[in-house]
Amino acid sequence: MFLIYLLVLLLISIVFLGLYTVKQQNVAIIELFGKFSRAGNPGLNFKIPFFERVAGRVNLRIQQLDVNVETKTKDNVFVKVVVSVQYFVVPEKVYQAFYYLSNPQEQITSFVFDVVRSTVPTIILDDVFEKKDDIADAVKKELSQVMGEFGYDILKALVTDIEPDEKVKDAMNEINAAQRLRVAATEKGEAEKILKVKQAEADAESKALSGKGIADQRMAIINGLKESVDDFQKSIPGTNANDVMNLVLITQYFDTLKDMGSTSKTNTILLPHSPGTLGQLTDEIRKAIISGSEATKR
Repeated sequence: MFLIYLLVLLLISIVFLGLYTVKQQNVAIIELFGKFSRAGNPGLNFKIPFFERVAGRVNLRIQQLDVNVETKTKDNVFVKVVVSVQYFVVPEKVYQAFYYLSNPQEQITSFVFDVVRSTVPTIILDDVFEKKDDIADAVKKELSQVMGEFGYDILKALVTDIEPDEKVKDAMNEINAAQRLRVAATEKGEAEKILKVKQAEADAESKALSGKGIADQRMAIINGLKESVDDFQKSIPGTNANDVMNLVLITQYFDTLKDMGSTSKTNTILLPHSPGTLGQLTDEIRKAIISGSEATKR
């Protein structure tokens, strides 16, 4: 009985030695005497104890590898380009993925270096930022062709960062700032130009209206004096225009003196003058009225 129990325990131990589990999105590589036998799928599996072994496991999930490449542009500016490669193992090509490459990350890195260093040197620095998608497409195309033979598929290649030298970045920022200042100065100059033009137009229009107002005022004075002279001659027979004008001027003269005298605060200085000055002033006003009348007739 003891031997039977011992034999049963031995068989159970052997069975347990043959059981193994595989996690989801993983595949186990089973070898028989060192040769590939089959792939173990996720879940509970069984292998022949002492003859088969789990040589390794292949991850089927999408993985990402960030590759930092330092290269130079066409205008001899050194930049650091970070390329993120998203890849996964094709389930049908688990054998190639496990046995063909000892380190797939290093293989992918080498091809990324090769593509980036052959593409970026043909582009100037300013265009590198604009053509980063072209660089990523070139990396994906090259990797898909090469890594496909080894059981890997490239989902996406992204250029996630482009970093020039610090001195170059500072120079680019200064150039950008200078350009913006130049644009701002141009816009400010245009605004000041428009403001000055508008002010000049407003000033010209104001002067034109002021001149028209003075002309209209003088015309109204002339017409009023003309009507006063006509009415005076009709009311008092035997008077002429000179008598009427002299009377009007004398009246305005004394009215002016009266207004000036009634004001307590004034800066007007009266200079002594002879009665003949009033006659000269009368002649000048008369000539002005005659000129205005002639202009009205025209």
